[in-house]
Amino acid sequence: MVRRGPARKRPARDGLGRKGQSTEPLPRGGAGRARKIWFRDVLCAVVVAMVPLPAVFAPPSGLVVAFSATLAAAVALTRWPYRRVSLATAASVVAGVSFAVAFFYQGRHQLVGVWLPVEMGGVLVLLGRVIRRLPGAQAAVIGTSLAVAAAVELPLRLTLRMPRPSLDASVAGCLLAFFSMACVAGVALYLRIQDDRRVRAVARAKRAQRLEVARDLHDFVAHEVTGIVLEAQAAQFGDLDPEQARDFALRVEEAGLRALASMDHMVGALRDPDERAAAEPPPTRLYGLADLPDLVGRFSATGGIPAEIHMSEGTDGVPADPLPREIESTAYAVVLEALTNVRRHASAAGRVVVEVVRAAGPALEVSVVDDGGRGRGTGRKRPDGGEARPSGLSGSERRGGGTGLIGLAERVEALGGVLRTGRHEQGWKVTALLPVPEGALDGAAARS
Repeated sequence: MVRRGPARKRPARDGLGRKGQSTEPLPRGGAGRARKIWFRDVLCAVVVAMVPLPAVFAPPSGLVVAFSATLAAAVALTRWPYRRVSLATAASVVAGVSFAVAFFYQGRHQLVGVWLPVEMGGVLVLLGRVIRRLPGAQAAVIGTSLAVAAAVELPLRLTLRMPRPSLDASVAGCLLAFFSMACVAGVALYLRIQDDRRVRAVARAKRAQRLEVARDLHDFVAHEVTGIVLEAQAAQFGDLDPEQARDFALRVEEAGLRALASMDHMVGALRDPDERAAAEPPPTRLYGLADLPDLVGRFSATGGIPAEIHMSEGTDGVPADPLPREIESTAYAVVLEALTNVRRHASAAGRVVVEVVRAAGPALEVSVVDDGGRGRGTGRKRPDGGEARPSGLSGSERRGGGTGLIGLAERVEALGGVLRTGRHEQGWKVTALLPVPEGALDGAAARS
Protein backbone atom coordinates (compact mmCIF):
# COMPACT_ATOMS: atom_id res chain seq x y z
CA MET A 1 0.00 0.00 0.00
CA VAL A 2 1.32 3.37 -0.93
CA ARG A 3 0.66 6.23 1.44
CA ARG A 4 -0.10 9.54 -0.06
CA GLY A 5 0.73 12.69 1.85
CA PRO A 6 -1.36 15.81 1.83
CA ALA A 7 -1.70 17.43 -1.55
CA ARG A 8 0.82 20.20 -2.05
CA LYS A 9 -0.33 23.51 -3.34
CA ARG A 10 1.27 24.49 -6.58
CA PRO A 11 2.86 27.90 -6.51
CA ALA A 12 1.25 30.59 -8.57
CA ARG A 13 2.90 31.25 -11.88
CA ASP A 14 3.78 34.91 -12.10
CA GLY A 15 0.35 36.04 -10.94
CA LEU A 16 -1.51 33.93 -13.52
CA GLY A 17 -4.57 31.93 -12.54
CA ARG A 18 -6.42 29.36 -14.56
CA LYS A 19 -6.04 29.41 -18.28
CA GLY A 20 -3.47 32.16 -18.12
CA GLN A 21 -5.81 34.72 -16.59
CA SER A 22 -4.13 37.34 -14.45
CA THR A 23 -5.01 37.34 -10.75
CA GLU A 24 -3.40 40.72 -10.05
CA PRO A 25 -5.82 43.55 -9.29
CA LEU A 26 -6.27 46.28 -11.84
CA PRO A 27 -4.68 49.64 -11.14
CA ARG A 28 -6.75 52.04 -9.10
CA GLY A 29 -9.35 53.61 -11.35
CA GLY A 30 -8.43 51.34 -14.28
CA ALA A 31 -11.68 49.35 -14.31
CA GLY A 32 -13.80 52.48 -14.07
CA ARG A 33 -11.88 54.14 -16.87
CA ALA A 34 -12.25 51.06 -19.08
CA ARG A 35 -16.01 50.99 -18.47
CA LYS A 36 -16.24 54.71 -19.29
CA ILE A 37 -14.36 54.24 -22.58
CA TRP A 38 -16.51 51.22 -23.47
CA PHE A 39 -19.73 53.14 -22.75
CA ARG A 40 -18.57 56.08 -24.85
CA ASP A 41 -17.68 53.82 -27.79
CA VAL A 42 -21.04 52.08 -27.63
CA LEU A 43 -22.88 55.40 -27.46
CA CYS A 44 -21.00 56.73 -30.48
CA ALA A 45 -21.75 53.56 -32.42
CA VAL A 46 -25.46 53.86 -31.62
CA VAL A 47 -25.53 57.51 -32.71
CA VAL A 48 -23.75 56.74 -35.98
CA ALA A 49 -26.05 53.79 -36.64
CA MET A 50 -29.13 56.00 -36.27
CA VAL A 51 -27.95 58.48 -38.92
CA PRO A 52 -28.79 56.40 -42.03
CA LEU A 53 -32.12 55.03 -40.67
CA PRO A 54 -34.30 57.62 -42.49
CA ALA A 55 -32.87 56.29 -45.77
CA VAL A 56 -35.13 53.25 -45.36
CA PHE A 57 -38.15 55.43 -46.15
CA ALA A 58 -36.40 57.54 -48.79
CA PRO A 59 -35.79 56.95 -52.50
CA PRO A 60 -32.51 55.23 -53.50
CA SER A 61 -30.88 58.60 -54.18
CA GLY A 62 -31.16 59.36 -50.48
CA LEU A 63 -28.49 56.74 -49.76
CA VAL A 64 -25.89 59.06 -51.29
CA VAL A 65 -26.40 61.96 -48.89
CA ALA A 66 -27.05 59.51 -46.03
CA PHE A 67 -23.68 57.87 -46.66
CA SER A 68 -21.88 61.23 -46.68
CA ALA A 69 -23.53 62.31 -43.41
CA THR A 70 -22.89 58.96 -41.73
CA LEU A 71 -19.22 59.02 -42.75
CA ALA A 72 -18.76 62.55 -41.39
CA ALA A 73 -20.42 61.66 -38.07
CA ALA A 74 -18.43 58.43 -37.70
CA VAL A 75 -15.07 60.10 -38.38
CA ALA A 76 -15.90 63.01 -36.07
CA LEU A 77 -16.78 60.69 -33.15
CA THR A 78 -13.98 58.14 -33.59
CA ARG A 79 -10.73 58.30 -31.65
CA TRP A 80 -7.77 58.61 -34.01
CA PRO A 81 -5.51 57.06 -35.03
CA TYR A 82 -7.58 53.91 -35.46
CA ARG A 83 -5.33 50.97 -36.22
CA ARG A 84 -3.28 52.20 -39.18
CA VAL A 85 -5.61 54.99 -40.26
CA SER A 86 -4.65 58.49 -39.16
CA LEU A 87 -6.82 61.51 -38.50
CA ALA A 88 -5.38 63.27 -41.56
CA THR A 89 -6.38 60.40 -43.86
CA ALA A 90 -9.88 60.11 -42.41
CA ALA A 91 -10.50 63.86 -42.61
CA SER A 92 -9.27 63.96 -46.20
CA VAL A 93 -11.68 61.17 -47.13
CA VAL A 94 -14.59 63.02 -45.51
CA ALA A 95 -13.80 66.22 -47.40
CA GLY A 96 -13.41 64.35 -50.71
CA VAL A 97 -16.67 62.45 -50.30
CA SER A 98 -18.53 65.64 -49.36
CA PHE A 99 -17.35 67.47 -52.50
CA ALA A 100 -18.09 64.43 -54.66
CA VAL A 101 -21.66 64.26 -53.36
CA ALA A 102 -22.12 67.98 -54.06
CA PHE A 103 -21.11 67.52 -57.69
CA PHE A 104 -22.78 64.21 -58.55
CA TYR A 105 -25.95 64.14 -56.44
CA GLN A 106 -29.05 64.55 -58.58
CA GLY A 107 -31.81 63.86 -56.07
CA ARG A 108 -34.34 66.09 -54.40
CA HIS A 109 -33.35 68.95 -52.10
CA GLN A 110 -35.62 67.65 -49.31
CA LEU A 111 -33.31 64.67 -48.87
CA VAL A 112 -30.33 67.00 -48.61
CA GLY A 113 -32.10 68.94 -45.87
CA VAL A 114 -32.71 65.78 -43.84
CA TRP A 115 -29.01 64.89 -43.46
CA LEU A 116 -27.48 68.35 -43.86
CA PRO A 117 -27.45 69.22 -40.09
CA VAL A 118 -25.76 65.91 -39.26
CA GLU A 119 -23.11 66.28 -41.93
CA MET A 120 -22.56 69.93 -41.05
CA GLY A 121 -22.07 69.06 -37.38
CA GLY A 122 -19.66 66.23 -38.22
CA VAL A 123 -17.58 68.41 -40.54
CA LEU A 124 -17.37 71.22 -37.95
CA VAL A 125 -16.29 68.83 -35.17
CA LEU A 126 -13.74 67.30 -37.51
CA LEU A 127 -12.50 70.76 -38.48
CA GLY A 128 -11.85 71.60 -34.84
CA ARG A 129 -9.94 68.36 -34.27
CA VAL A 130 -7.84 68.87 -37.40
CA ILE A 131 -6.86 72.43 -36.48
CA ARG A 132 -5.95 71.46 -32.93
CA ARG A 133 -4.20 68.13 -33.44
CA LEU A 134 -2.55 67.90 -36.87
CA PRO A 135 0.86 69.40 -37.74
CA GLY A 136 0.97 72.85 -39.29
CA ALA A 137 1.05 71.97 -43.01
CA GLN A 138 -1.56 69.21 -42.77
CA ALA A 139 -3.80 71.34 -40.56
CA ALA A 140 -3.65 74.19 -43.07
CA VAL A 141 -4.46 72.06 -46.17
CA ILE A 142 -7.03 69.69 -44.68
CA GLY A 143 -8.54 72.38 -42.45
CA THR A 144 -9.03 74.68 -45.44
CA SER A 145 -10.84 71.98 -47.41
CA LEU A 146 -13.12 71.20 -44.46
CA ALA A 147 -13.76 74.90 -43.90
CA VAL A 148 -14.77 75.38 -47.55
CA ALA A 149 -17.01 72.33 -47.34
CA ALA A 150 -18.74 73.64 -44.21
CA ALA A 151 -19.05 77.29 -45.23
CA VAL A 152 -19.73 76.99 -48.99
CA GLU A 153 -20.29 73.51 -50.32
CA LEU A 154 -22.88 72.22 -47.84
CA PRO A 155 -25.14 75.33 -47.91
CA LEU A 156 -25.02 75.52 -51.72
CA ARG A 157 -25.81 71.80 -51.97
CA LEU A 158 -29.20 72.65 -50.49
CA THR A 159 -29.98 76.10 -51.89
CA LEU A 160 -28.97 75.37 -55.50
CA ARG A 161 -31.27 72.31 -55.65
CA MET A 162 -34.39 74.16 -54.53
CA PRO A 163 -37.20 74.52 -57.09
CA ARG A 164 -36.49 78.25 -57.29
CA PRO A 165 -32.89 78.86 -56.27
CA SER A 166 -32.13 82.46 -55.35
CA LEU A 167 -28.95 84.39 -54.70
CA ASP A 168 -30.25 85.77 -51.42
CA ALA A 169 -30.91 82.32 -49.98
CA SER A 170 -27.48 81.08 -51.06
CA VAL A 171 -25.69 84.09 -49.59
CA ALA A 172 -27.65 83.88 -46.33
CA GLY A 173 -26.95 80.16 -45.99
CA CYS A 174 -23.23 80.64 -46.69
CA LEU A 175 -22.97 83.53 -44.20
CA LEU A 176 -24.67 81.53 -41.45
CA ALA A 177 -22.45 78.53 -42.11
CA PHE A 178 -19.35 80.74 -42.29
CA PHE A 179 -20.13 82.22 -38.88
CA SER A 180 -20.41 78.75 -37.35
CA MET A 181 -17.23 77.62 -39.08
CA ALA A 182 -15.31 80.71 -37.91
CA CYS A 183 -16.36 80.13 -34.29
CA VAL A 184 -15.24 76.51 -34.37
CA ALA A 185 -11.95 77.37 -36.08
CA GLY A 186 -11.27 80.21 -33.63
CA VAL A 187 -11.85 78.01 -30.57
CA ALA A 188 -9.72 75.21 -32.02
CA LEU A 189 -6.92 77.62 -32.90
CA TYR A 190 -7.00 79.08 -29.39
CA LEU A 191 -6.75 75.60 -27.86
CA ARG A 192 -3.90 74.75 -30.22
CA ILE A 193 -2.00 77.86 -29.12
CA GLN A 194 -2.56 76.95 -25.47
CA ASP A 195 -1.33 73.39 -26.11
CA ASP A 196 1.79 74.73 -27.83
CA ARG A 197 2.45 77.10 -24.94
CA ARG A 198 2.05 74.26 -22.49
CA VAL A 199 4.47 72.07 -24.44
CA ARG A 200 7.03 74.87 -24.64
CA ALA A 201 6.66 75.60 -20.94
CA VAL A 202 7.27 71.95 -20.08
CA ALA A 203 10.28 71.86 -22.41
CA ARG A 204 11.69 75.02 -20.80
CA ALA A 205 11.16 73.57 -17.34
CA LYS A 206 12.90 70.34 -18.28
CA ARG A 207 15.79 72.23 -19.83
CA ALA A 208 16.13 74.44 -16.75
CA GLN A 209 16.14 71.35 -14.57
CA ARG A 210 18.82 69.69 -16.71
CA LEU A 211 20.94 72.84 -16.59
CA GLU A 212 20.53 73.04 -12.82
CA VAL A 213 21.59 69.42 -12.41
CA ALA A 214 24.55 69.93 -14.73
CA ARG A 215 25.55 73.05 -12.81
CA ASP A 216 25.32 71.24 -9.46
CA LEU A 217 27.36 68.35 -10.84
CA HIS A 218 30.00 70.76 -12.06
CA ASP A 219 30.03 73.09 -9.07
CA PHE A 220 29.86 70.65 -6.18
CA VAL A 221 30.38 67.02 -7.21
CA ALA A 222 33.22 67.77 -9.64
CA HIS A 223 34.84 70.05 -7.07
CA GLU A 224 34.88 67.34 -4.40
CA VAL A 225 35.96 64.62 -6.81
CA THR A 226 38.80 66.87 -7.96
CA GLY A 227 39.91 67.17 -4.33
CA ILE A 228 39.84 63.38 -3.97
CA VAL A 229 41.94 62.99 -7.13
CA LEU A 230 44.35 65.57 -5.79
CA GLU A 231 44.77 63.67 -2.52
CA ALA A 232 45.32 60.40 -4.39
CA GLN A 233 47.98 62.00 -6.59
CA ALA A 234 49.67 63.63 -3.61
CA ALA A 235 49.83 60.27 -1.84
CA GLN A 236 51.90 58.88 -4.73
CA PHE A 237 54.76 61.34 -4.18
CA GLY A 238 56.10 59.79 -1.01
CA ASP A 239 55.51 57.36 1.82
CA LEU A 240 52.97 58.44 4.42
CA ASP A 241 53.37 57.76 8.12
CA PRO A 242 50.33 56.41 10.01
CA GLU A 243 49.25 59.87 11.17
CA GLN A 244 49.43 61.31 7.66
CA ALA A 245 47.59 58.28 6.29
CA ARG A 246 44.76 58.78 8.77
CA ASP A 247 44.52 62.47 7.89
CA PHE A 248 44.51 61.58 4.22
CA ALA A 249 41.72 59.01 4.68
CA LEU A 250 39.69 61.49 6.75
CA ARG A 251 39.93 64.21 4.12
CA VAL A 252 38.98 61.78 1.35
CA GLU A 253 36.04 60.54 3.42
CA GLU A 254 34.76 64.05 4.09
CA ALA A 255 35.06 65.01 0.40
CA GLY A 256 33.26 61.82 -0.63
CA LEU A 257 30.45 62.45 1.86
CA ARG A 258 30.00 65.98 0.57
CA ALA A 259 29.87 64.68 -3.01
CA LEU A 260 27.28 62.06 -2.00
CA ALA A 261 25.21 64.74 -0.24
CA SER A 262 25.25 66.85 -3.41
CA MET A 263 24.18 63.87 -5.51
CA ASP A 264 21.39 63.06 -3.05
CA HIS A 265 20.21 66.65 -3.42
CA MET A 266 20.10 66.29 -7.22
CA VAL A 267 18.37 62.90 -7.10
CA GLY A 268 15.73 64.39 -4.81
CA ALA A 269 15.20 67.24 -7.27
CA LEU A 270 14.74 64.80 -10.16
CA ARG A 271 12.27 62.57 -8.41
CA ASP A 272 8.56 62.85 -9.12
CA PRO A 273 7.09 65.31 -6.60
CA ASP A 274 4.13 62.95 -6.11
CA GLU A 275 6.51 60.27 -4.87
CA ARG A 276 8.06 62.47 -2.21
CA ALA A 277 6.82 62.11 1.34
CA ALA A 278 4.42 64.84 2.36
CA ALA A 279 6.50 65.71 5.42
CA GLU A 280 9.78 65.75 3.53
CA PRO A 281 10.78 69.36 2.83
CA PRO A 282 12.46 70.18 -0.49
CA PRO A 283 16.20 70.74 -0.36
CA THR A 284 16.85 74.43 0.19
CA ARG A 285 20.59 74.50 1.01
CA LEU A 286 22.14 77.59 -0.54
CA TYR A 287 25.77 78.46 -0.02
CA GLY A 288 26.66 82.09 0.55
CA LEU A 289 29.43 84.42 1.64
CA ALA A 290 29.53 82.96 5.15
CA ASP A 291 30.60 79.61 3.64
CA LEU A 292 33.58 81.04 1.75
CA PRO A 293 36.14 80.81 4.60
CA ASP A 294 35.34 77.11 5.04
CA LEU A 295 35.62 76.56 1.27
CA VAL A 296 39.02 78.27 1.08
CA GLY A 297 40.18 76.39 4.17
CA ARG A 298 39.28 73.02 2.64
CA PHE A 299 41.05 74.04 -0.55
CA SER A 300 44.26 74.80 1.34
CA ALA A 301 44.04 71.62 3.41
CA THR A 302 43.47 69.25 0.50
CA GLY A 303 45.36 70.88 -2.32
CA GLY A 304 48.72 71.74 -0.85
CA ILE A 305 48.33 75.24 -2.29
CA PRO A 306 48.25 78.03 0.32
CA ALA A 307 45.09 80.07 -0.10
CA GLU A 308 43.87 83.08 1.82
CA ILE A 309 40.67 85.06 1.79
CA HIS A 310 40.12 88.77 2.36
CA MET A 311 36.58 89.95 3.00
CA SER A 312 35.71 93.55 3.67
CA GLU A 313 33.47 94.46 6.57
CA GLY A 314 29.82 93.73 5.92
CA THR A 315 30.36 90.93 3.36
CA ASP A 316 30.63 87.99 5.73
CA GLY A 317 26.89 87.42 5.93
CA VAL A 318 26.24 89.37 9.13
CA PRO A 319 22.55 90.11 9.64
CA ALA A 320 23.15 93.86 9.86
CA ASP A 321 23.62 94.24 6.12
CA PRO A 322 22.75 91.00 4.29
CA LEU A 323 22.86 90.51 0.54
CA PRO A 324 20.17 88.86 -1.62
CA ARG A 325 20.44 85.09 -1.76
CA GLU A 326 21.01 85.09 -5.51
CA ILE A 327 23.99 87.42 -5.13
CA GLU A 328 25.56 85.37 -2.33
CA SER A 329 25.07 82.00 -4.03
CA THR A 330 26.53 83.36 -7.29
CA ALA A 331 29.55 84.79 -5.46
CA TYR A 332 30.11 81.39 -3.84
CA ALA A 333 29.83 79.71 -7.25
CA VAL A 334 32.46 82.11 -8.70
CA VAL A 335 34.96 81.27 -5.97
CA LEU A 336 34.20 77.55 -6.21
CA GLU A 337 34.69 77.46 -9.99
CA ALA A 338 37.92 79.50 -9.80
CA LEU A 339 39.41 77.26 -7.10
CA THR A 340 38.42 74.15 -9.03
CA ASN A 341 40.18 75.49 -12.13
CA VAL A 342 43.29 76.22 -10.06
CA ARG A 343 43.32 72.60 -8.94
CA ARG A 344 42.86 71.29 -12.44
CA HIS A 345 45.07 73.57 -14.47
CA ALA A 346 47.51 75.27 -12.07
CA SER A 347 48.41 72.65 -9.48
CA ALA A 348 51.94 74.14 -9.32
CA ALA A 349 50.62 77.47 -8.05
CA GLY A 350 52.27 78.72 -4.89
CA ARG A 351 49.58 81.09 -3.64
CA VAL A 352 45.89 81.83 -4.20
CA VAL A 353 44.15 84.97 -2.98
CA VAL A 354 40.37 85.34 -2.72
CA GLU A 355 38.96 88.83 -2.23
CA VAL A 356 35.36 89.84 -1.61
CA VAL A 357 34.81 93.58 -1.38
CA ARG A 358 31.99 96.07 -1.74
CA ALA A 359 32.17 98.29 -4.80
CA ALA A 360 30.39 101.42 -5.91
CA GLY A 361 27.02 100.93 -7.47
CA PRO A 362 26.31 99.34 -4.99
CA ALA A 363 27.91 96.08 -6.12
CA LEU A 364 29.85 93.11 -4.83
CA GLU A 365 33.23 92.36 -6.39
CA VAL A 366 34.65 88.85 -6.09
CA SER A 367 38.12 87.99 -7.39
CA VAL A 368 40.31 84.90 -7.28
CA VAL A 369 44.00 85.24 -8.27
CA ASP A 370 46.73 82.62 -8.43
CA ASP A 371 50.42 83.20 -9.14
CA GLY A 372 50.68 80.36 -11.65
CA GLY A 373 53.60 78.76 -9.78
CA ARG A 374 56.03 81.40 -11.07
CA GLY A 375 57.62 78.80 -13.32
CA ARG A 376 58.62 76.40 -10.57
CA GLY A 377 58.06 72.66 -10.67
CA THR A 378 56.55 70.61 -7.94
CA GLY A 379 59.93 69.46 -6.71
CA ARG A 380 58.44 66.13 -5.69
CA LYS A 381 59.42 62.61 -6.66
CA ARG A 382 57.31 59.54 -6.92
CA PRO A 383 58.30 56.54 -4.81
CA ASP A 384 59.37 54.68 -7.97
CA GLY A 385 61.75 57.51 -8.91
CA GLY A 386 59.52 59.03 -11.58
CA GLU A 387 58.88 62.73 -11.91
CA ALA A 388 55.74 64.25 -10.52
CA ARG A 389 53.41 65.85 -13.00
CA PRO A 390 53.68 69.62 -12.60
CA SER A 391 50.42 70.57 -14.29
CA GLY A 392 46.87 69.52 -14.93
CA LEU A 393 45.62 68.01 -11.72
CA SER A 394 43.38 65.57 -13.54
CA GLY A 395 46.01 64.68 -16.09
CA SER A 396 46.16 65.20 -19.82
CA GLU A 397 43.97 62.14 -20.38
CA ARG A 398 40.85 63.93 -19.16
CA ARG A 399 38.39 64.91 -21.85
CA GLY A 400 35.34 67.11 -21.75
CA GLY A 401 34.69 69.97 -19.37
CA GLY A 402 35.29 73.56 -20.33
CA THR A 403 31.69 74.62 -19.72
CA GLY A 404 32.10 75.89 -16.15
CA LEU A 405 33.14 79.44 -16.98
CA ILE A 406 30.56 79.66 -19.77
CA GLY A 407 27.73 78.66 -17.46
CA LEU A 408 29.11 80.89 -14.72
CA ALA A 409 29.22 83.87 -17.08
CA GLU A 410 25.57 83.26 -18.03
CA ARG A 411 24.64 83.07 -14.37
CA VAL A 412 26.45 86.33 -13.57
CA GLU A 413 24.99 88.11 -16.60
CA ALA A 414 21.49 86.98 -15.61
CA LEU A 415 21.93 89.11 -12.47
CA GLY A 416 23.17 92.08 -14.51
CA GLY A 417 26.81 91.51 -13.60
CA VAL A 418 30.05 91.02 -15.50
CA LEU A 419 32.53 88.13 -15.33
CA ARG A 420 36.10 88.78 -16.47
CA THR A 421 38.81 86.13 -16.78
CA GLY A 422 42.36 86.42 -18.04
CA ARG A 423 46.05 86.37 -17.22
CA HIS A 424 47.35 88.30 -14.26
CA GLU A 425 51.15 88.57 -14.26
CA GLN A 426 52.23 84.90 -14.43
CA GLY A 427 48.98 83.53 -13.08
CA TRP A 428 45.27 83.77 -13.74
CA LYS A 429 42.53 86.00 -12.39
CA VAL A 430 38.78 85.60 -12.26
CA THR A 431 36.72 88.65 -11.33
CA ALA A 432 32.96 88.96 -10.99
CA LEU A 433 31.14 92.24 -10.43
CA LEU A 434 27.62 91.63 -9.11
CA PRO A 435 25.33 94.66 -8.85
CA VAL A 436 23.10 94.78 -5.79
CA PRO A 437 19.72 96.46 -6.44
CA GLU A 438 18.70 98.89 -3.74
CA GLY A 439 15.22 97.35 -3.46
CA ALA A 440 16.58 93.84 -3.13
CA LEU A 441 19.04 94.96 -0.46
CA ASP A 442 16.28 96.65 1.57
CA GLY A 443 14.08 93.58 1.22
CA ALA A 444 16.83 91.27 2.39
CA ALA A 445 17.53 93.51 5.39
CA ALA A 446 13.83 93.49 6.26
CA ARG A 447 13.70 89.67 6.13
CA SER A 448 16.65 89.41 8.47
